[in-house]
Amino acid sequence: MKRISIILILLTILVSCNSNSYKKASIYDFIPDEASIIVTINDTESLETNLNNNAFISSLSSSLVYKNISKKLKHLDYLNTENPVVISFLKDKNDSLGFTISTKQIANLFSIDSLPNHKVETLQIANTPVQKITYNNEILYTTFKDSIAIAASNSNLLKTIITKEDKNEARKKIIGTINNNKPISIILSNPEKNLVHSFINSETLLFKNFSDYTSIDAVISQDEILFNGITKASDSSNTLINIFKNTTPQENELAKIAPNNSDGFLSFTFNNFNTIKTNLDAFNKKEDSTTVTGLFDNIIEVGSIFSGENQALVLNSIDVISTKDQLISENNEVENFRQIPIYDFSKPELFETVFYPLINYNEAKYYFVIDQFFVFARDIETLENIIANYLNKTTLSSRDYYKNITKNLSNESSILQILSNDKLKDLLDLNLNVHLENNFKDYKISALQFVYDTHYAHLHGAIKKNKIKAEANAVTELLNIRLDADLLNDPQFVTNHRTKQKEIIVQDINNKLYLISNIGNILWKKQLNGPVLGKIEQIDIYKNGRLQLAFATPNRVYLLDRTGRDVTGFPLKFNDKITQPLSVFDYDKRKNYRLFVTQDKNVLLYDAKGKTVKGFKFSSAKKTINHQPQHIRIGNKDYVLIKTDNKLNILTRRGQTRVKVAAELEFSNEAIYNYNNTFTTTTADGKIISIDQNGKVDTKAYNLTKKHHLATTTKTLASQNENILNIKGNRLELDLGNYSPLKIFYLKNKIYVSVTDLQSQKVLLFDSQAKPIENFPVYGNSSIELDNIDNDNSIEFITKGDSNSILLYEIN
Repeated sequence: MKRISIILILLTILVSCNSNSYKKASIYDFIPDEASIIVTINDTESLETNLNNNAFISSLSSSLVYKNISKKLKHLDYLNTENPVVISFLKDKNDSLGFTISTKQIANLFSIDSLPNHKVETLQIANTPVQKITYNNEILYTTFKDSIAIAASNSNLLKTIITKEDKNEARKKIIGTINNNKPISIILSNPEKNLVHSFINSETLLFKNFSDYTSIDAVISQDEILFNGITKASDSSNTLINIFKNTTPQENELAKIAPNNSDGFLSFTFNNFNTIKTNLDAFNKKEDSTTVTGLFDNIIEVGSIFSGENQALVLNSIDVISTKDQLISENNEVENFRQIPIYDFSKPELFETVFYPLINYNEAKYYFVIDQFFVFARDIETLENIIANYLNKTTLSSRDYYKNITKNLSNESSILQILSNDKLKDLLDLNLNVHLENNFKDYKISALQFVYDTHYAHLHGAIKKNKIKAEANAVTELLNIRLDADLLNDPQFVTNHRTKQKEIIVQDINNKLYLISNIGNILWKKQLNGPVLGKIEQIDIYKNGRLQLAFATPNRVYLLDRTGRDVTGFPLKFNDKITQPLSVFDYDKRKNYRLFVTQDKNVLLYDAKGKTVKGFKFSSAKKTINHQPQHIRIGNKDYVLIKTDNKLNILTRRGQTRVKVAAELEFSNEAIYNYNNTFTTTTADGKIISIDQNGKVDTKAYNLTKKHHLATTTKTLASQNENILNIKGNRLELDLGNYSPLKIFYLKNKIYVSVTDLQSQKVLLFDSQAKPIENFPVYGNSSIELDNIDNDNSIEFITKGDSNSILLYEIN
């Protein structure tokens, strides 16, 4: 909750029921009528981590507005709930910032005892018991009503919200548009008293005139912020958004003419000039419509291109010949630049006269025509720059960063604003009333659009870090994701069954499990009772394509759904300690899963519903099982492998002996692999042994010490002996160091072998001939997991970075 004020500020810049006794109360019933900003947080914990990971949001913390709100909301650090929380802000009669909080009442919601140097008083307000909490010289008044916990920054405000009847039907409708699946939503109302100055880079398009209500849903990840929503004004209100009433948005094409060295553009589209002109006259309260030429009759887009303190006006015509005819008296050529004539224009104030407040520019003294675009500006140099970039095909529309950010937008919009990082900073400075030191150079452009529909407009926007296209074979760090605490285990990939892409799952030292998207967004966190043993598996228990996460801790077997919730019947609880990772077998690939739980010498078998499976003959070994049970299929036969220090049990599905090993062996703790159709592993003294399906043992002395590791595919064998790697017989001597166990990966018909030197913090990667992969080593603090996480042409890998961070790299 510590950074909720930052995201509130950022989103506001850029972009229901009565409590009668027979009706269940809603957390939205206790919002002050005067509230100007209403924030709904659907996942407080994950949002907090995402905010901490987003460098753009973190850079706003120096603003006075942020510091003021953060101080007032310090109490929220001690709010303990997984339910949605609503925070409303308003300005009181003294222009001071007040706020209210509402959420579902639960036990131990507010940990008052954990507040240092706090004071609690009990009093009555409107015949209701209230607690007055003083903490760090900030006061909070709290109470409960109709199963809702309520808090306010002052007593008068609390009295108002617990006694009022919510009759604001317009606000109820806008609340109904909130997407509860998004981490945070914001509603902007009461525009006259709102903290927001403007959405748009314009002195005339102010928020106080823009709309009545704006609703924004946001998704925040490490390198981007995406937001969607609606804005709505009553038909009778004199608001900017209603200028587009009865118009149809067209495709915004200013990016085709805007130079890539410009500071962005502001585009307005409409299907009929007469309609937009009528709406503009109504907004400006003009009784007599301004008489204009036919210059705009075939125009479907008008806008401004920003270049420092200069700007150019652009008209986009659907009938170039007719529009040229309207300029026939303005054909006094003053210059010819690269065979494009530049003309004088005798009516520089015309655009402001007709399009105010959309256009606030009266210095359009020159113009040129190129294809469907008519471009006007104060000086010839500005027009020459636009012509040069257009002819060189170096406009914004040709840039990868423009294509990337507009992927999240509609093709047609009534208003489209594209801002460079400098212009975005100016807009932030204006709204935050501060000079930010950060120049946001990593965020090349931002985007905001409004798409007018019947009686309201859709809103879409994006702020994304610019990712420079990497050279071939380059290794690029994509993400550095910070957790709330140090990592407990190595991060791994799991599959998102909806997108078929990969996500990241990891646990911290507080036994909290995180699921993270492949763009760095914390999707959820779950508190576990202990450390995860080994690898987390994925199964489809409902046989409908939806995957669940299956794993064990020392006293539990968990099965979690896509959202991190326990599947019915789980977790399974055990009094005796689980000593090996959970093994999951699907013998016939028919999703009839078997879950193997190991407790020292014993093996317990369950189905996917958590029910005990009867009839498995093997229940106990004579000694401690030193590796989790494994399943190998060779030909059409299944083999279940359970290994102790001195015996390898090769069993059938029913737990009966299938293969008797013909030799007495002392086994290592290494896994067993299907290598060349044999069961291959190592002995405690470092020999590699292969056991065929008749139990015959083939032993090879590989000069391995007790401190060794093995990994194979069905045709490739790799071994590790301290700092010596051997891959398919190719010996490689590494620098002396402390190495993680080697891993072998098979991706895109290529073998990769990896180790990490934990001492020098270097990740090394080799091919099947023991040759280093180009541009390795790279920084890392654990073994890696390598995969194609987003179905593109590159592969990625994850590793531990600092003690509390995960690094995601891409190999191009």
